[in-house]
Amino acid sequence: MILLTGVTGTVGGLVAERLRTDEPVRLLARDPGRITAPAGSGTEVVSGDFADPTTLATALTGVRAALLVTCDPLAPAHDEHFVAAARRAGVRHVVKLSARAVAEPDATDLITRWQRGNEALLRASGLAWTFLRPRAFMSNTLGWARSIREEAVVRVFGGASPHAVVDPRDIADTAALCLTGTGHEGRVHTLTGPVAISAADQLAVLSDVLQRPLRLMELTRDQALRDLLARYPSPVAEALMESAVRRGSGAKARVEPTVERLLGRPATPYRGWAADHARAFRHG
Repeated sequence: MILLTGVTGTVGGLVAERLRTDEPVRLLARDPGRITAPAGSGTEVVSGDFADPTTLATALTGVRAALLVTCDPLAPAHDEHFVAAARRAGVRHVVKLSARAVAEPDATDLITRWQRGNEALLRASGLAWTFLRPRAFMSNTLGWARSIREEAVVRVFGGASPHAVVDPRDIADTAALCLTGTGHEGRVHTLTGPVAISAADQLAVLSDVLQRPLRLMELTRDQALRDLLARYPSPVAEALMESAVRRGSGAKARVEPTVERLLGRPATPYRGWAADHARAFRHG
């Protein structure tokens, strides 16, 4: 059996949609009612909470391989609970969604340190592991959708900074490959898009796809941090701001060939992602 976590989020939800296997699949969610991925005849949906080891023990019973997606750097016990339960349940392989910045010594923000700790935990667990280290998701630009629809404006910090953003569908396909294939144990897969692209360039692509003029407004650091603080706890907002400043130095522009090597096709360009999600940015 394969267990998928994070299925109400971006990558986990896409893996649930795109996974093709003859093995039974179990989807774990704190609120199963939020699961939007279709549940096939071989798919089971269970309730579970990373904060509650008892529910994890039940969810991991009979599981061979698991996708581990956690999202709260202020709750480091979540990964600890999952790994401990996986060991007790006899899980053989954990595919962990991590982050590219883990391998970059100058990345010292809270979120990166949390992911480094998560990787170290799995390395020391005795479980077979695979780490997926993507750059930021192309889908993050869905956060622009409302301002594009209502104002034809996007407000960003560091709009000219290149970033090798990746299509979450490519991450999901890689995760599915690692969960169902062989030879990925003990491997780190760094995932990027085919080119580094700035927010300004992304906006130009969206303008072309939507056939509508769009305008970028550059935020100061203080303005950007204020926006982050309105959405996230202060430690997380500060970490995201630190990461954005690093992007401005060109630290996130390197492109890796991993997606094409593993999937046998080119990584999806931002234009392809934008065309497939254009409806989110249009009126009505």
